[in-house]
Amino acid sequence: MPLLTTGLSGLVGSKLAQSYQDKYDFINLDTAHPIHPTDITDLDQVKWAVSHSSAEFIIHFAAFTDVNKAWQDRDNKSGLTYQVNVGGTDNLVKAASEMNHHLIHISTAFVFDGDKPNLYQETDQPHPIEWYGQTKAWAEEIVQSADCPWTILRIDFPFRSDPFPRPDIVRKTLTAVDQGLPLFSNHFFGPTFIDDFVKVIDWVIRTKTRGLFHASSGESWSDYQLGQAIMTTLHRQNQIKSADLNQYLETSDRPYQRNTALDCSKLISMLDFPLTTINRALKLVNFDHEKSSS
Repeated sequence: MPLLTTGLSGLVGSKLAQSYQDKYDFINLDTAHPIHPTDITDLDQVKWAVSHSSAEFIIHFAAFTDVNKAWQDRDNKSGLTYQVNVGGTDNLVKAASEMNHHLIHISTAFVFDGDKPNLYQETDQPHPIEWYGQTKAWAEEIVQSADCPWTILRIDFPFRSDPFPRPDIVRKTLTAVDQGLPLFSNHFFGPTFIDDFVKVIDWVIRTKTRGLFHASSGESWSDYQLGQAIMTTLHRQNQIKSADLNQYLETSDRPYQRNTALDCSKLISMLDFPLTTINRALKLVNFDHEKSSS
C-alpha cells in the first residue's frame, strides 16, 4: 500500500518506516529524493508529487522542532520555523484537498501554555506561549479547516526502543544523570513511546479514523521521576539532584511550559491494542549504545 510522507528520516518517521517496511510503500516528500525532490514549502512541487501518487494517505511528520532556535526566530513569518510548520502544512492541505487524500498531521503538546495542573484534553483550547508551539497551533487550524479527511495526533517528548542519531528524551535524561546535572521535579510532561505511536498511525490508516487525538502515553512524569525510573531500569544507584523550574524561569528568556502531559483516554477507548506503560517501555529500551559510549 503506497503512503505519502514527509519527514520520514526523523526520530518518529523513521520508526514507522522501519516497523512497517513490509506493509507500506513509503514515498517521502523530501528535497533529498533522488528522482523527484520535493520542498514542502513550494506549493507547486507538493501538488505535483501528490497528484502523481496513488496513495490515499499523507502522513505529515516534517516540522522545525528546535524550540530554542524557533524562539530566536519568533514573529518572523519569513523564517524557517514558520515556513516549514505553517507554510509546509498549508501546502499539504491544499494538495490533499484537491486529491481528497486523508492527511494525518503529527502535532505537539506545545500548543498549550502549560498552566493546567492536570492532564490536557482534546477539548482544552490551545494557548501557545512560544514560537514553535504557536506555529504548530496555526498548522492545526489549517488542517482542521481542510476540505479533505484529516486526523491530528498530538504527542509529547517522544522516545524509542532502539538508538537513533538524535537523542530522545530518555537518552537526554540518562546523559544528564551521568553528568550529574539536576533534573526538574516540578516540570511535567507525557512521554510518548514511539514504538507504540507508529502502531497508532497504522491504526488510523486501517480504520480511517478522523479527528483530533492525544496520542502520547497518557501518563504524567517529571524529569526527576523519569531519571529515577531509568536508574531503576538499569539497576543503578546514581544520586539524582532535584532542580526547581521556577528558579530556572527567572534566568530564562524563552517561556517554558510547566506541564504538557496529555490525557489519552479518548484514543485508548478506541484503539484495538493496549498502550505500553512508560515503566514497561523503559525495559524495552536498548541502552547498550549509551553504556558503551559512557
